[in-house]
Amino acid sequence: MIPALDPDAAARVASFGPLATLRQRGLAAVRESLENAALPTDMPEMRRIDDAVAGSVRLRIYRPTLEPDAPVVVYFHGGGLAMGSNHSYEPLGRALAHASGAVVIAVEYRLAPEHPAPAQLDDAWAATCWVAERSTELGVDAARLVVAGDSAGGGLAAGVTLAARDHGGPRIFAQVLMYPGVDRDMGTPSIGALANAPMLTLDDIEYLHDLADGGAPATHDPYRVPAYATDLAGLPPAIVLTAECDPIRDWGERYAARLRDAHVQTTVTRYPGIYHGFLMRSEATARGRLAIAETGSLLRAKFAHPLDF
Repeated sequence: MIPALDPDAAARVASFGPLATLRQRGLAAVRESLENAALPTDMPEMRRIDDAVAGSVRLRIYRPTLEPDAPVVVYFHGGGLAMGSNHSYEPLGRALAHASGAVVIAVEYRLAPEHPAPAQLDDAWAATCWVAERSTELGVDAARLVVAGDSAGGGLAAGVTLAARDHGGPRIFAQVLMYPGVDRDMGTPSIGALANAPMLTLDDIEYLHDLADGGAPATHDPYRVPAYATDLAGLPPAIVLTAECDPIRDWGERYAARLRDAHVQTTVTRYPGIYHGFLMRSEATARGRLAIAETGSLLRAKFAHPLDF
């Protein structure tokens, strides 16, 4: 059975009217629509917002507190590695900072196809290392450094944790993977059942993969596609969120199960009645507001009671 959307989720989908696939609309038009969309007028207030540069990577720093040694979340936005920015994903960056009490540093990585993968992972890795190395200057606690991402950004966050484990740091305190693009298996039951799902279709997924790969053969690099990693032991604790009406739901849940089986402390929550990308405008749905609140609470608990094995 194809799951039904919650009433408020269905109303939000309907507000967009009939949508062609990303391929039919064209990348330029999709990017323009995304960047020109009006931001919510009631985003959480921050004590300060700063812009910075890590090498050539632009960052935006959301500070819900000016207290020294605050925990820090390095955040990678969604958009299939081909669209999105610190501007268009500001609502989610602010929401994470407000809910978790952590300084959130959003990373504006280079986009495909102008910059084929692994440019995005390279930028995510460089930004994470930059934050860890400059934690004192930034006024954040490097011992409580979290990586987080939604959709394609969730894949980047998972890839960064694998690279940090395999290359001796930086130490990652936890990973937050929101309906993450961690796999390339197009034969999962959720994709088969939800090939024409609202907000993300099978054709959208295939189109975004083509853009990210730049015409090259599909990758089997585990840092780019974390599901290809043969060993998930020794990774940081994980918070994994999935959406019931999301065709890539099985990717995140299967990865979470593998983390659990590798003895990684893992919390996985499937939010019913909701579509892929629902946290980009979390204030628009009840599930979105709940998911941000629950994720923030979990992070606050982890920050207050760190485990060091």
